[in-house]
Amino acid sequence: MIQLKTSREIALMEKAGALLVSCHKEIAKLIKPGISTYEIDQFVERYLKEHGATPEQKGFRGYEFATCASINDEICHGFPRKKPLNDGDIVTIDMVVNLDGGLADSAWTYAVGQINDKTEKLLSVTKEAMYKGIEKAHIGNRMGDIGHAIQTFVENEGFSVVREFVGHGIGPTIHEEPQVPHFGLPHKGLRLKEGMVITIEPMVNVGTWQSKMDDNHWTARTIDGSLSAQYEHTIAITKDGPQILTDQHERTNV
Repeated sequence: MIQLKTSREIALMEKAGALLVSCHKEIAKLIKPGISTYEIDQFVERYLKEHGATPEQKGFRGYEFATCASINDEICHGFPRKKPLNDGDIVTIDMVVNLDGGLADSAWTYAVGQINDKTEKLLSVTKEAMYKGIEKAHIGNRMGDIGHAIQTFVENEGFSVVREFVGHGIGPTIHEEPQVPHFGLPHKGLRLKEGMVITIEPMVNVGTWQSKMDDNHWTARTIDGSLSAQYEHTIAITKDGPQILTDQHERTNV
């Protein structure tokens, strides 16, 4: 069942989103060759605790960490580890913040040191694809409009969109209906309604879109070993258009 959110609930989620954004901005300062994703994970847990919040995915279905940290060919749900990051790596840090019962979810892919032009394009296209999807998140549009905008943009740029993992509703629990595919046909699927709060989080691969699962039953990676990137915002569907609850204020025209 889809739970439509009140303005009060959305306001709580926006506060959680502001804290999440501030945490991501601190992470951006930490990312460099030699740091480990385990160190980043420990920082996030301390940062949230200091600000009166908790990492919502810790303990979710037995998950042990405050963040998901996916490196290079890992698509999502990578475990933080003590191995240092190397120059030229990319790493996606994904987290869900619970602040006073309001939830917010956002992932960001970071370059570690210097990356090549192809990898830079992957990150740029993935981020832009997320915003292409958000632009379609208006009352009366359908889920297929979001997915189609993302898929066509990504494929026209020469990359592929992961199918097995999708966006979702959020609040008051971490994963709720509806599912939000990042591929699809326009004018198809569930109609968007005021009060829906969803994540739009395309995972984009350099090679083929198929994934495989690690033995830990959490981490998904590209089947061909190619790089994968992800960007994610939590958004509310409002009468004034999509409201980004995890806005890093990179764009003003969504």
